[in-house]
Amino acid sequence: MELMFWWLIPVALLLVAVALWLAYRPDLRANARRRPVAHADRLTALPEYQAALRRHRRWLAVAGLAAITMLVSAVAAAARPVELTTIRPEQRNRDIMLCLDASGSMSSADSAVVEVFGVLAKEFDGERIGLTIFDSSAVQVFPLTDDYEYVQEQLKLAKDAFDGNPGSAGFLDGTWSGRGSSLIGDGLASCVNGFPGTKPDPGPQRSRSVVLATDNYLSGDPIFTLAQAGALAQDAGVRVYALNPGDFDYGPGPGQPGATLRAAAEASGGAYYALDTPDAVADIVRRVQETEAAAVQGAPRAVVSDRPDLPLSIALLSGLVLAGASWRLRP
Repeated sequence: MELMFWWLIPVALLLVAVALWLAYRPDLRANARRRPVAHADRLTALPEYQAALRRHRRWLAVAGLAAITMLVSAVAAAARPVELTTIRPEQRNRDIMLCLDASGSMSSADSAVVEVFGVLAKEFDGERIGLTIFDSSAVQVFPLTDDYEYVQEQLKLAKDAFDGNPGSAGFLDGTWSGRGSSLIGDGLASCVNGFPGTKPDPGPQRSRSVVLATDNYLSGDPIFTLAQAGALAQDAGVRVYALNPGDFDYGPGPGQPGATLRAAAEASGGAYYALDTPDAVADIVRRVQETEAAAVQGAPRAVVSDRPDLPLSIALLSGLVLAGASWRLRP
């Protein structure tokens, strides 16, 4: 227990000392008006007078003690007693990177993904979300952030672009800077590198997930193959949830596109979803959001808690006692 305004105590003591000195100065006591009364000793010797005097002195002592206690308690409360503690709050946090293939065949699926996350962002508490889009090149629309108002604004712009609304085509600028289309490995590698902790100075460990939506139609020569990007995700502790609304039957071979994407996702600890219709994207994304969370310790934080209850309670009780004693001391 500490006092925030401890300096009030010496100030109060000084004021009390000055008040007592003024009340009991010898010159004031000497100038007090005194009137002689004849045969007062006969009155003061009466048993009733003696009993009344004793009662008066007792109540006077009670009133004085109550007044002193109330004054001390009031000063203590004014000095603001507080309790200082240090806590490390535990938060259940997750990092989610939306990694969307911006090729034309993915428009409806991408629109469904950003729509669902736009709704979920209203309920997030501590989660961080980012968005990267790619085609022949990758563009980070916004990094991981917990500014949910900004997230909803950007996801709304993304939905307008994927829905082909007028005036929104510029949102996809920069995704056609390379040669080819749907360079999945490069897109996934860019998304994985968007997480803190994948660089030499790692940050606090958080649950990391990539929601990768792609039609899996690779056209061109990527810098990273899908297998290499998947290995990068494993090294960074990032789980990949691959959503492939264009998944068709390529055959059972392990080298087929669908099998390769499935292997990369499942090797990272994530999952692969071969979706027949984009309408199923909302349910899959909700499952990812609900299942991925990590408990992390927050930074130490000093907490100041006011504790005025005891001195204020004592002051209240002392005031009641003083009021009762004053009533008993009335003429």
